[in-house]
Amino acid sequence: MPYIITDACIACGGCTDSCPNNAIIEGEDKFEITEDCVECGACLDACPENAIKEV
Repeated sequence: MPYIITDACIACGGCTDSCPNNAIIEGEDKFEITEDCVECGACLDACPENAIKEV
C-alpha cells in the first residue's frame, strides 16, 4: 500500500467518504488504510490535516 495515515490524523472521517474502495477504516486512535487500497489517491485531497502521505 503506497499511502499511510500519520499521527496528524484527527479522526474526522473525511477520507473514508472519498475512498471508492472502502479501504480506510477507523482504528483505535486514527483511521487506517487497509490492504484493499487500490492506490488511486482520492483520499489525499480529502484530508483537511494532510495526514495521508505517500510511502
